[in-house]
Amino acid sequence: MKEIKKFVKGFGYAFEGIITALKTECNMRVHFVCMVYMYFFLFAFDFFKITRTGFAAIFIANGLVVGGELINTAVEAAVDLHGKTHTPLGKIAKDTAAGAVLAFAVAAVACGIAVMYQPAAFKMLFNYFSSHIFALILFILSLAASVLFILFGFGKKEKK
Repeated sequence: MKEIKKFVKGFGYAFEGIITALKTECNMRVHFVCMVYMYFFLFAFDFFKITRTGFAAIFIANGLVVGGELINTAVEAAVDLHGKTHTPLGKIAKDTAAGAVLAFAVAAVACGIAVMYQPAAFKMLFNYFSSHIFALILFILSLAASVLFILFGFGKKEKK
């Protein structure tokens, strides 16, 4: 019973880490917002024709980006924990971790383009918003809210 409790607590710590990254890391919020919009358009509209393999590729790419961002956050925190003085090795650790996230993000965008490049679907989406002005207004308002979320986050930020 003790092992099960420990196992379940581990999930809690993992979710706490994700929430902390969303609160403290602007780039994590950018990735999160992009994923929310992408999945919204894929699941709310049937304009895009995506195979299970295509979805698998997108899920893997998103997981790598989010995982990379979480590792980058952990590396930055570990380096900062060591001290506030800048050292060449600390710079290498932070820069290469950030570079890994960039590589994952570029690959995820390329994957998304490869899977979702469907001009007919984008034309249908454009036509939908052209004929549903209220939906267009809601979309624009959601973009404004997303920008605020990206820039300012939510909740009390933890000190770095």
